[in-house]
Amino acid sequence: MSSTRRVGTLVALAALPVAVLAVFFVLPVTGMVQRGLFFGGSFDPSVVSRVVGRPEIQRALWFTLWSSGLATVLSIALGLPAAFALHRLAFPLQRVIRAGLLVPFVLPTVVVGVAFRELIGEAGLLASLGLDGTPTAIILGLVFFNASVVIRAVGAAWESLDPRPGEAAAALGASPLRVLLTITLPALRPAIVSAASVVFLFCATAFGIVLTLGGVRYNSIETEIYKLTFTLFDLPGAAVLSVLQLVVVVGLLVVAGRLRSVPDPAQSRVVVRRRRVSPRDLPALLSTSVLVLLVAGPLLALLLGSLRVDDRWSLGNYVALQTPGFDPPLPVPVTTALMTSLAVAVQATLVALVLGLLVAFAVTRRSRTLAERRVRAVLDGLFMVPLGVSAVTLGLGLYLTLGSGVFDFRDEPWLVPLAQALVALPLVVRTLVPVLGSVDDRLRQAAAGLGAGPLRAVMTVDVPAVWKPLLASSGFAFAASLGEFGATSFLVREERPTLPVVILRLLSRPGSDNYGMALAAACVLAAATAVVMLLVERLRVPSIGAL
Repeated sequence: MSSTRRVGTLVALAALPVAVLAVFFVLPVTGMVQRGLFFGGSFDPSVVSRVVGRPEIQRALWFTLWSSGLATVLSIALGLPAAFALHRLAFPLQRVIRAGLLVPFVLPTVVVGVAFRELIGEAGLLASLGLDGTPTAIILGLVFFNASVVIRAVGAAWESLDPRPGEAAAALGASPLRVLLTITLPALRPAIVSAASVVFLFCATAFGIVLTLGGVRYNSIETEIYKLTFTLFDLPGAAVLSVLQLVVVVGLLVVAGRLRSVPDPAQSRVVVRRRRVSPRDLPALLSTSVLVLLVAGPLLALLLGSLRVDDRWSLGNYVALQTPGFDPPLPVPVTTALMTSLAVAVQATLVALVLGLLVAFAVTRRSRTLAERRVRAVLDGLFMVPLGVSAVTLGLGLYLTLGSGVFDFRDEPWLVPLAQALVALPLVVRTLVPVLGSVDDRLRQAAAGLGAGPLRAVMTVDVPAVWKPLLASSGFAFAASLGEFGATSFLVREERPTLPVVILRLLSRPGSDNYGMALAAACVLAAATAVVMLLVERLRVPSIGAL
């Protein structure tokens, strides 16, 4: 293929995703920042120093850094043994446990917060520990939410890691610990550091968990942005914090991109047969059991709470989901909101798949010049940016930007699925890129040499390799959209709320009836995402990660 034709193909593939990202992500986020930092058309740097110099802002920044860092370390410490046990060993119920541990990843963060409150709150099973309203509760919530990221990303690399170097070292007398430290972990380094960077981003943007578990004492950057915007109406302050957040995100993505450029053992697609459990695997199994308890405990407390009405066991909270609630009622019954969520998630998934496929094809085509490689690397990193930018920032930016000027799109029904698609897009891209990147380009050249056109080459070479990951990424996008509420809460129309938005509204209203309905609705949402993740697990391709 000539250089001109390769560049033309790259432009054709990237044009639509770049245009959508520019109009509906870069423009709103930039517009929001401009509203805060530019006065009378000129930049005012004194705003930055004034905002950063506030004691409450410094406390929020410091709390975000240390709590996110500690939660990342704990997520790695608990996730690595579980990744090994669930991807290299064979034992009963392994697939169910793996799917169950992935469920928290797609739960709304506010539901995670409510589940922990049910467990450690005043009436919870572990109330005697006194963790309610403490940083420990927040960090446990962050680990609950993010350990699954480590399992998914590192487990996929570990699953296909060639065992022969470790076996050779063991035959020469190396202990299992020495093999782990000198051979296994260095080989997994790209996957571990990449997962750690994503986990840190998720911890730093876990709005609902900090808001629910931190109360008024502990604020992160996310909750401080929310407070400055809606409580204090300090848009310049919120914009400055958004800029700081973007700087951290871009820096981490650059580091992660460089680490991903190191040859990843997962791409060799070595199929390793899982071995049976032996006594030396006991530490990994015990660590996995601790993680299972950490995940199951809050969810079980949430389920039990949803089944209690007036201190009696009852299905009354679930029956009430067919109603609009109590004092004051919701605009629609909760079951209607569930149907709206399902419909919007389907639309968002379709958009994310179309855009994700185009991006994946664009960044994995073979580059023959340094300039081409750099352009593809920039595209790959560009579509990871929505992963680290707050959904709250995105939703507010869309609301402010698309509601100004000649056109007002804020009430358009397509805006919510589009925003959710942008949130889910990085998951689709990171699921498909490793698959398409591992396809031998010589197969495409052979197909072209036999007379196949570009479309037929794709159908005969790429589609057979990508169809299962494509279905799996559909499940990820659908589950993520189903639970998304940060951006949705700004954009959703009053008469068509989604289920996460309804849960938030029920939680904010007084009365045990509304609270019980919120718990029941959260359980329904968790069950729906669990079913989706089980289906994704059945479609999982060995050695292919999600991030």
